[in-house]
Amino acid sequence: MTRIVVTGGAGRLGRSLVAGLAASGHDLVSLDRAVSDAPELADVEQIAIDLSDADAAARALADTRADALIHLAAIAVPFSAPEDVIMRTNAGLSVSVLGGAVRAGIRRVVAASSPTVLGYGAPTGWVPDRFPLDEDTPARPWNAYALSKLLIEQTIGMLARQTGDATRFAAFRPCYVIAPEEWSGALTQQGHTVRERLDDPALSAPAIFNYVDARDVAAFADTLLRALPDIPNGETFFVAADDALAREPLADLVPRFYPGTAELAAVLTGTTPAFSNAKARRVLGWRPAHSWRGELGEAAGASTGSATATGSATATGSATATGSATATGSAPATGSATATGRATHSDPATRKDVLA
Repeated sequence: MTRIVVTGGAGRLGRSLVAGLAASGHDLVSLDRAVSDAPELADVEQIAIDLSDADAAARALADTRADALIHLAAIAVPFSAPEDVIMRTNAGLSVSVLGGAVRAGIRRVVAASSPTVLGYGAPTGWVPDRFPLDEDTPARPWNAYALSKLLIEQTIGMLARQTGDATRFAAFRPCYVIAPEEWSGALTQQGHTVRERLDDPALSAPAIFNYVDARDVAAFADTLLRALPDIPNGETFFVAADDALAREPLADLVPRFYPGTAELAAVLTGTTPAFSNAKARRVLGWRPAHSWRGELGEAAGASTGSATATGSATATGSATATGSATATGSAPATGSATATGRATHSDPATRKDVLA
């Protein structure tokens, strides 16, 4: 049994991750702004703390006597706070928490990054070097949230260079996280149901139709922590479903919302997603167990709703600096989709319809 401390354990992803790790036999401690009454945390030790206080964070982490850390806590919604606040908060947390874990002698340290580091949704346009997107795709963040997540990955690299192999590090980029209750109709982080995101491709287009079940993220984290001593230090992994959150092939959908990508997206046939989880499968032997078709009972090729290209994604809440880490992994929605499907871009400084 491993003793694992999770920052942001009361958040949407955090609750499922803590529950999954506990079910696998680990001893969990959740650090968050406040103690939560979420049923997933009923039997989990919880500590209320301001993690932005580096000394307090280091003391709390040392007091847990944990074997491993998973860092989720962050402002998890782009543009939900001023850009300088997001940058200062998330960057500060990466140093106080990850550095505090090293000071506390925690030997396995994992942190959540985001697919948004790749820069899709940029107001000036975005065309990748290729599809599917993977860990070798160049990072081109265009907002403070994405940049702060890339800084988390770079903080891990910095600490690894300081400690060598005495501490084992890794980062992961979870795609748009869907909690178990959301398959049954609870609203996702953007304020829509999963079926609504399938019926209207414009709602999932800002994330390039990526998703992952929160329970699969928990299984990934368990697999990663076990493998850390045996894989190269400081690795980064995409954590994604095996298919796209769409009823149409992305070869057709992606060019509709991302002009200039038609030739590159031609490889995204059938149910192929835009984000590859091949590295996690190859290096860790992990693969997701859940799919939207299995959870919703739809056969491949079935269409139970009209696929329109109208509507815009809205964020219904934001995570605060040292509190719950909400589902990370979706792309920025930089504007509403027009009738032809092409995204229009409004002033990013005023947008709050953008998710991690």
